[in-house]
Amino acid sequence: MKKRKIMKILIILFIILCVYSNFFEVKEQIKKDNNINTNKINDSKNKKWNLLLVNNENPLPENYKVNTIELSNGEKVDARIYPELQKMFDDMRSNGIYPVVTSGYRTHQMQTKIMNDKINEYKRNGYSDVASKEMALKWVALPGTSEHELGLALDINNDGISSSASDVYNWLLNNSYKYGFIKRYPDDKVDITGINNEPWHYRYVGINEAKEMYENNLCLEEYLNK
Repeated sequence: MKKRKIMKILIILFIILCVYSNFFEVKEQIKKDNNINTNKINDSKNKKWNLLLVNNENPLPENYKVNTIELSNGEKVDARIYPELQKMFDDMRSNGIYPVVTSGYRTHQMQTKIMNDKINEYKRNGYSDVASKEMALKWVALPGTSEHELGLALDINNDGISSSASDVYNWLLNNSYKYGFIKRYPDDKVDITGINNEPWHYRYVGINEAKEMYENNLCLEEYLNK
């Protein structure tokens, strides 16, 4: 009798083990399927020219070419974003705010020079080579990983005469999304973007996309991965 009871108990335990094992396998498969679907969505978004992600983990595509247009002060931007940029600046001026693009499209060589200059600045202040590079990377992207090389990002500041920096930054923060631009490196997203708060750095992503990011407080990385 005891042997039969033991056998029954063992059989029940075996059945329970099989059920739980199958449950976790199904759960894990669902999780994998969801990840696959998410990756497909992310890839689909990232293939759009206006949503191309460029950062330390996603370098500029090989042989990437930019059709630029020159602004009145000699800076350049991707020609496709010029109409919305011009409209945004016109509306700012009509509100008594006078912005200036202080840095637009950069070649690989220009980005390399900016990085080296920043590193040397820290070195002159007594920091080691390693520390200088680490600190520089908080402000300047490595050549090949800068949005400025896309032609879709630009630094916008005040003209130094008619408007203050805070006037320009506050207006952009509250209105730039209406024209397809987002503040690319907010102070509450540093852990995601890896770049310190830059109130002057704006990136074109498209009007509908910018509106969604603004309303949901999303940076570009979050938008592409949601």
